[in-house]
Amino acid sequence: MKLNPVLLREMRQRFRTFRTPLIVSLYLLVVGGLCLGYIYLRWRHMPGFYQPGRSRELFITLSMVQLILLAFVTPGLTSGAISAEREKQTLNVLLVTRLKPLGIVAGKMVSSCAFMVLLIVATLPLYNVILLYGGFSPGQMLGVFAFYLVTIFLFGSVGMACSAFFQRTGPSTVAAYGVVFAVMVGTILLGGFIYEVSRVPGPVPAPVPVISQLLQDLNPPVVMMRILGEGAPFGPGRDLVMPYWGIYSAFYLLVSVLLLVWSAARLKPRRAGGRTTWRQ
Repeated sequence: MKLNPVLLREMRQRFRTFRTPLIVSLYLLVVGGLCLGYIYLRWRHMPGFYQPGRSRELFITLSMVQLILLAFVTPGLTSGAISAEREKQTLNVLLVTRLKPLGIVAGKMVSSCAFMVLLIVATLPLYNVILLYGGFSPGQMLGVFAFYLVTIFLFGSVGMACSAFFQRTGPSTVAAYGVVFAVMVGTILLGGFIYEVSRVPGPVPAPVPVISQLLQDLNPPVVMMRILGEGAPFGPGRDLVMPYWGIYSAFYLLVSVLLLVWSAARLKPRRAGGRTTWRQ
């Protein structure tokens, strides 16, 4: 079976340079440094020994820090995938080959996601150190990493769609980060606003509106906290058709696939007046 030439080229360019180990080292330095800083600030006034019962707090902190870093790094890797080819005037060369537009998009997307998976795998030793002291189950750890994979696919597809839509890398990157910010923060703010407006004061707590519950189930930080066993901002709520993690995974996987298909459609040539033109 012949591999995608775009994927092979992107993987070689991405993993055979000095930048890859440098980025991985910096990523681990940031994640590890923040965790060590949290440990120092949290336990500097405690007794002079490490308390294993506090490892759960460290696990939650490490998971949230990594989610925030993924939201910063992933869109930046894909938001220039197509627009950079336009700026270098090499996109038309790719389009006149036997590769289909969907193959071009998929090759660039897989290479970017593979790099992000490498960063996630590189942090496993940090998690293993916490795992020695307990405080969380291996099932929660697997759930967090499955959540990371879905979120990486979402953020990567958002960056790819912006790259296919905009002509330049600058506006594409800004738009990708704007969409990611809306997903990370906007969903929970909108859900909270609807919840507060529709809530009726009384001795019995009012049920969470369906739209607020849905927005809560689609917010990455809230979903991660629920995977870790923490409460949701609007209360536990109720399952809508399927559990919260199923709604999150099904919805965002579908959205990601649609964004990639739309990105490939943006690269297809247009026919007008018997002539074939390329999107610029």
